[in-house]
Amino acid sequence: MTTTLPTPLLTLSGVSCHYGHEAVLEAIDFEVSGGGFTGIVGPSGSGKTTLLRTLLGTVTPTTGTVNRADGLRIGYVPQVETINWSFPVTVAEVVLMARPQRPFAPWATTRERAEVADILERLGIGALGRRHIRELSGGQQQRVFIARALLGDPHLLIMDEPTSGVDVRTRHEVIHMLADLNTKGLAMVLSTHDLNGIATHLPNIVCLNKRIMGEGSPRDVLTAEVLEQTYGAPMDVLEHAGMPIIVDRASDWADVIALRTSA
Repeated sequence: MTTTLPTPLLTLSGVSCHYGHEAVLEAIDFEVSGGGFTGIVGPSGSGKTTLLRTLLGTVTPTTGTVNRADGLRIGYVPQVETINWSFPVTVAEVVLMARPQRPFAPWATTRERAEVADILERLGIGALGRRHIRELSGGQQQRVFIARALLGDPHLLIMDEPTSGVDVRTRHEVIHMLADLNTKGLAMVLSTHDLNGIATHLPNIVCLNKRIMGEGSPRDVLTAEVLEQTYGAPMDVLEHAGMPIIVDRASDWADVIALRTSA
């Protein structure tokens, strides 16, 4: 089990990032608490991936500071669209890629293989260790890369669009699995384009468009005013069964309500 670290795990203070002369993030103040679960939403080009990479430490801010708790271990799950699914590798071999590299011991130890088997079993794909990754469903593929991120026993899991390109059922499965991991103490930060399917189900939301436009619970942050500032277009927020529903314009209301009623 992951050892507990003092909270916050990560703190960004006045962070700005530039690619050349173009500002991608501006004056970001953001904190990742132990056991927290935060979703980052915003349009394409809003800086979501850059913010994740700043948290990971692979992007150095132009200005500002990033403070990490001593001993912090971070797991990372990339977008599945970036994966070469034809690469000749099995599920277990993908997960083993996260093990510490030892120049004089290139092969996985019996203990490491047992740990991989245990993680796969915990994620419900224990029988798939010898399966080629291209033979998996979208949800199974996502679980493989979550398993790889968990091999290092992280305190924080960072995910870039973890449900991109999957169907509704798979999206629900992934979110329920992440919620279960979070209840066991694993902190999480993920980016998503899916406002209604994911963002409204998370405890903490950051609306980002180079700057943080709003942060808090979905009910407090996913408002028409904050969403228009974030996306640059008017959006309407309805409520159904106690949950906010976000639509692009008023003429979509009937379609959304009908969809929710039939679900």
